[in-house]
Amino acid sequence: MRHDGRYPALPAPPTWMRWLPVMYVAGVLVVEPVTPESWPVSFALIALPLVTAFAHAAVVVAGTTVFAVGFEMLLAGTPCCAGRPVGYLWERHYVAVYACTALVGALGTVLAAHRIRRERTLADVRFVAEIAQRVLLRPVPHRIGNLLLESFYLSAAAEARIGGDLYEAVPTAHGVRLLIGDVRGKGLLAVETAAAMLGAFREAAHDEADLRALVERVDVSMSRRADQLGGREVAERFVTAVFAEIPHAERVVRVLNCGHPPPLLIRPGEVRELDRGRPGPPLNLGMLVGDPYRVDTYAFGPGDQLLLYTDGVTETRDPDGVFYPLLQRLRSWGPMPPPELLARLHRDLLDYSRDQLRDDTAALTAFLLPETASGPPGSSHGTPDDGSS
Repeated sequence: MRHDGRYPALPAPPTWMRWLPVMYVAGVLVVEPVTPESWPVSFALIALPLVTAFAHAAVVVAGTTVFAVGFEMLLAGTPCCAGRPVGYLWERHYVAVYACTALVGALGTVLAAHRIRRERTLADVRFVAEIAQRVLLRPVPHRIGNLLLESFYLSAAAEARIGGDLYEAVPTAHGVRLLIGDVRGKGLLAVETAAAMLGAFREAAHDEADLRALVERVDVSMSRRADQLGGREVAERFVTAVFAEIPHAERVVRVLNCGHPPPLLIRPGEVRELDRGRPGPPLNLGMLVGDPYRVDTYAFGPGDQLLLYTDGVTETRDPDGVFYPLLQRLRSWGPMPPPELLARLHRDLLDYSRDQLRDDTAALTAFLLPETASGPPGSSHGTPDDGSS
């Protein structure tokens, strides 16, 4: 895979690794003159081509091999080095060292060429993953009407930028509709399932006037796809999700939870879960458990912010195995604009886990602008809950 006629840029090795061959030779130079004649430290130069192969191209390794052989000959025939006479230059042990260095250099050259090919392949895969993520998880609009929105995604797989977590925000005639979900499992099947669900949601969000009808339509689409896949694990191919709807003319947010962590409502002085203790079943399991989907309605006024997230956030652990205290963190930070909130959450998750995420992580937030201001937050907030439907 090429980008604009060129390979994607290869990751640069650490500086210390690039300079390791020079430090290696310097170490030999320091030790060689002070060792007895029976301890020919110059033999350690046999490994120099392999040390070079860790961070340099094949041509550099080949050049280093020539240098190593020449340097070994110089040390072997230099009287100042442990008192060896010039006659040692062609002594059989030294000749064997030259041959071994040339052999190791040839192997190191092949190894470096193979490493470069693997790095190019990895760069191609990551490039394709980034393109796939842009298609599958399109950046949400930063503003829809009087709503400010922001999202982020972190993949637990170091070599892939995409996984089974998903999110979307769609402006419709019925209001702004939000989705965040988590596909069971990992790998290509999870990505395909996420793509199918996002496609169904993007289409149904415009057609269905009722939030419950929207979810039921997405559920039918996911069940149909599971049937098409076949196999013995059809019932296990499910997705947990939260669907939310923020109408244009009403100061409410409607939430339908399909077995997912509940969203959070953030106001000045208050952070709480929007959870009435009766989530619906995950998508593709509703027909099996026979539990209907329910829509809960909450007050959502100017200055309020809704945070949707996947369980990768709350299941992030520190080195001692303690789960990430999301509510405690949000309450200590106070209200923030969406970009600042998610940027801080992003950094805090990485710091808390010491960059060792165990699961994909996604978050989506929506902030309702105050009527008399163009920027958040910290102004007026909504009224208490007005019931559920």
